[in-house]
Amino acid sequence: MKNFITDLNKAFESRMRLGIMSILLVNEAADFNALKEQLQVTDGNLASHLSALEKLKYINVKKQFVGKKPNTTYSASKAGKNAFNAHLDALEKLIRLSN
Repeated sequence: MKNFITDLNKAFESRMRLGIMSILLVNEAADFNALKEQLQVTDGNLASHLSALEKLKYINVKKQFVGKKPNTTYSASKAGKNAFNAHLDALEKLIRLSN
């Protein structure tokens, strides 16, 4: 019997990273403030999790100015979508296995 726990992605063990990726897969993109509001988290906490996902190349980051204000928008990369979907598949298999 296969051990589905080994198929879980450690990058998504964090509740915050799971939330970020869920939002980015449902939406084409989200800016920093939208993610912060939806996840109800501090700037520093969100920034650290976004940085970790960016290092793994799971998210794309687009920095621009809207008027005179800086705006950072995030989207899930192809690698991020694949990794997240594989993680969800492993979770589903674990749930089915336990029933």
